[in-house]
Parts: sequence; structure tokens; C-alpha cells
Amino acid sequence: MSILVLAEHDNSSLKLDSAKVVSAAAAIGGDVHVLVVGSQCDAVAKAAASLSGVSKVLLADNAVYSAHLADNIAKLVVELAGSYSHILAPASSMGKDTLPRVAALLDVAQLSEVVKVMDANTFVRPIYAGNALATVQSLDDKKVLTVRASAFDAVSEGGSAAIESVAVAITSTTAFVSQELSVSERPELGNAGIIVSGGRGMGSGENFALLEKLADKLGAAVGASRAAVDAGFVPNDLQVGQTGKIVAPNLYIAVGISGAIQHLAGMKDSKVIVAINKDPEAPIFQVADYALEADLFEAVPKLIDLL
Repeated sequence: MSILVLAEHDNSSLKLDSAKVVSAAAAIGGDVHVLVVGSQCDAVAKAAASLSGVSKVLLADNAVYSAHLADNIAKLVVELAGSYSHILAPASSMGKDTLPRVAALLDVAQLSEVVKVMDANTFVRPIYAGNALATVQSLDDKKVLTVRASAFDAVSEGGSAAIESVAVAITSTTAFVSQELSVSERPELGNAGIIVSGGRGMGSGENFALLEKLADKLGAAVGASRAAVDAGFVPNDLQVGQTGKIVAPNLYIAVGISGAIQHLAGMKDSKVIVAINKDPEAPIFQVADYALEADLFEAVPKLIDLL
């Protein structure tokens, strides 16, 4: 049994989520191969080869893959799928965009947001915004899975897998036009060990500067609830929740966030949750390890001073 893991990267560095998906693949059992698709991404392939448990890295290095268009990558994965029983990718924007296309082209059902591996055919995934867990079994010859990376620990480095170049002729039917990326010196939400998030209680986008000061003191990433994003306080790439990013940092500080189910689904697996809210009935207090009933505009400046 061989398993193919689609690596996520930016053509220069391998994303931590890929190491977590390899951990999920190892739990299934069998040879684990990692597919690196991109342009001028030799460094990514070497990083993937160093992951423990990886027996081979397939490198598809071509300018046609430079923008990581899902349509092109899906066709490549399908061409390589013949000898694999399982195809995995992170349940990130990349994975959610690519693997459904792969599943459709292979005419199999996709299993989404897997959080636990029971055996090679049986998996656990959340339903109802994470309020219930479903154990599902696939009888398809090929299993196509997106993996919720926050549910798995990253494998260690120290491996020395062989790197093999693959060349598959594809006809690109999708044109890349442009992209606008937000640049921040703070850690990425998905990889951050500490996250400071603000909600509707922040009142305005300008007040998020207060959270940025706190985040800088802690070396943390800044997040937000959907209510704060919908209100226009911050851009949507900061959104944590069911329709945003699913995170599980060591420390999650929720400031001015009431704790709607949509938000809790994205962060309740955090190791330690701290909530600051002046509403004693806020649902966030039900999942918080530490709860501070206080006005955030008084509590956060004091916390910054103490730090």
C-alpha cells in the first residue's frame, strides 16, 4: 500500500501542515511518498525528503505549476494516482481547491477534514460545525482525503528520502492573472504557537492596533472572528472559524469574542484558551481555560504593561 501526500509550499519553503499530513499518512500505514509541485522548488523537495517516514519525494518542477493552479495540479495528481491507495493533502485553501477535482476525475468520494485515522479504510471527521464527530468508512479503491492538520502532530526531521523528478505533459486550461498577498512579519495563523484574536467587541479596525501590540509582545499571530471580518475591521485572511482558518495553537487569547459556534469550531482544539470579555454569559467562557470578565480596553493595556 502506497500513500501520496500533496505538499503545500510557496516554491521556496515547505509549509508545516505538510509535515502534519505526513503524520496522518503514517497512521494509515504503508509507503509514504510526497509530491512537490511547483517551479524552482528544489529546496522544498529537499525539505520534504528530510521528513521522517517519507520514503520518496516526487518533484514536478515546471513553470506551468508556478502559480499552483488547482486545475493543473489535479491533472498531474490523477496521472500519478495509478499506484496509490490513498491521496492526502492539508484541508487548507490549496487542498480544498485541488483534491475535490482529483476525486471527481477519479470518480471516487472525497473524505474531508479528517481528524483521526482508525484504519486504512476508516476515518473520523467533524460534522455540525465540530459539535459531533462522524466515523466514516470508504470502500473506494482510492481514498482521497483532506486532513485537518491541527489534529495531528508534525513528524520530525531526520529522514533521507530519495528525490525523483516526474515529467507529465499537461495542457493548461487555466490562466494565471495576478495575486495580491498580505505581508506580515508575524507568524502565519496556521503555524503560530500563540494567537491573539479580536471580535466584534474591538469596536473598530483601529482598535486592533491594541491586539497587535499584545501579539508583538508574545511573538504571536493576530486573528479575528467572522463578526470582526464582516464588520470590515480586518481583512478576511485573519478569520478564524469554520469558514476561516482552523487553528490549534499552544495558546489562544480571545479578546472581545462572544464565542459563536462558527468561531469555536475553528479554535476549540487549542491547548490553552484565554478569554477576555465583559459579558459573563459569553459562550467563549464555556470553552476557556482562563476567563477574565473585564473591559478589554482596560485589561489588554494592563496585560501589555505587565508583559
